[in-house]
Amino acid sequence: MRLRLALAQFDVMVGDLAGNAARVVEAMAEAEAEGCELLAFPELVLTGYPPEDLLLKPSFVDDNLEALDRVVAASGSTVALVGFVDRDPEHGHLYNAAAVCADGVLRGVYRKRRLPNYAVFDEERYFEPGAEPLTLWGVAGLRVGVSICEDAWAPDGPVRWLGDGGADLVVNLNASPYHAGKVAERERMLEERAAEAGCWIAYVNLVGGQDELVFDGASVVVDSAGDPVTRAPQYADVLFVTDLDVPARSMLPASPLPVTTLVARPVSSPPVAVTEPARLLDRCGEVYGALVTGTRDYVRKNGFGEVVIGLSGGVDSSLVAAVACDALGSDRVHGVLMPSRYSSSGSITDAELLAANLGIEYRVITIEPAFKAFEELLGPSFVNTRADVTEENLQPRIRGMLLMALSNKFGWLVLTTSNKSESAVGYTTLYGDMAGGFAVIKDVPKLLVYELCGWLNRRGDGEVVPREVLVKPPSAELRHDQRDDQSLPPYEVLDPIIEAYVERDQTREDLIAA
Repeated sequence: MRLRLALAQFDVMVGDLAGNAARVVEAMAEAEAEGCELLAFPELVLTGYPPEDLLLKPSFVDDNLEALDRVVAASGSTVALVGFVDRDPEHGHLYNAAAVCADGVLRGVYRKRRLPNYAVFDEERYFEPGAEPLTLWGVAGLRVGVSICEDAWAPDGPVRWLGDGGADLVVNLNASPYHAGKVAERERMLEERAAEAGCWIAYVNLVGGQDELVFDGASVVVDSAGDPVTRAPQYADVLFVTDLDVPARSMLPASPLPVTTLVARPVSSPPVAVTEPARLLDRCGEVYGALVTGTRDYVRKNGFGEVVIGLSGGVDSSLVAAVACDALGSDRVHGVLMPSRYSSSGSITDAELLAANLGIEYRVITIEPAFKAFEELLGPSFVNTRADVTEENLQPRIRGMLLMALSNKFGWLVLTTSNKSESAVGYTTLYGDMAGGFAVIKDVPKLLVYELCGWLNRRGDGEVVPREVLVKPPSAELRHDQRDDQSLPPYEVLDPIIEAYVERDQTREDLIAA
């Protein structure tokens, strides 16, 4: 059966009920104009994901239900599946739910049955699992089931039950956050679920950044063998419309689920045709896209228009500046060079060349006068002591104060530049290079920073990160001839240890044995 499907792979804002509802209504009108029979939105699209402790405010839940009423009233012949927070009026329990809307009427509600409570998820704190009888919805001659995110990750779970009940297509509403390799992991899972359920699956995912989370989109439709039929691009805010030829299953199971017919008409508008699956980004493109998306939305959703970055002439600040330019535009990125007596001439020229390559405005503020003043102020207290890490840390703290002063004066958000390798072992300065509003590469290990910079230089028509930045030994330049490897193991040794300990939860004994 031919089905015109729209997947609203949207970037919404947590708490912006009016704005999110307006986007939903606008998308419903667009899908209607395109002749779509079915339109699916991401999980909790009305509240944004994750709403966290906003759910503990009864007025917020009330306002979410009022927003749903406006959405339902605006629905037309296109069946819309809309994520929202449902509430049991008798007991006050909350549910992560999907509303089935058509012709200005709320036709039904599906409540999420499997609640994730691991890693970044904390849904059992807020929601009860759904337990209502399952049903199927008749749309354009197909039997359509509805599920939400974690429901699809469980073998022999709701997707399997809907398939056993006769579903031709299961639509899964998601807010699935990104981590490296997540798209491939999702599609392997969908292959397993489709094979178990014996039906097609349409997987619509949220896109955008929310605090420390990034949602990468990559919404996909797979056939009953689990092969991708079509896929929306990663990191794109898009209403993805496609025509699908979904086979109706002729042999019903012994105990089929009840079917409520909503739309039986065929598509009358010209064919859109099945869109070829968007190509997945390579490893560096995927990570870089996550950094750009997370930075753009953190800045935008917190009400900032421009950012400021301390440019050291090193690889970390180079990558952060490039990410900021792709996220916001070069005209909204400001660089500050803050040399000291220990800064090499190459670091200054490398930072200036980077700024020129990116087309960003920059200024030079030497920290030497402030450094001398602090030495004089502390001199009586430090008498008969030798210079050590104390004097080294004074320098990034002065730089942090300068950046924060520019932030206060001009309303620029300070982007910090510490990478994961440094942060994980404390090779950083409290109230110094940790001062700022958003740590762009806090989850990017040092070796991957180099890899991403090399990828940037190969991506376009010319060099972005100066070659000298990539070949000189990394140094904080807080004393004469300082190098990172004087305080840390080589990054080729350190990064695999951090990955094993932080990402794979290996023990000290495991690491020693390796």
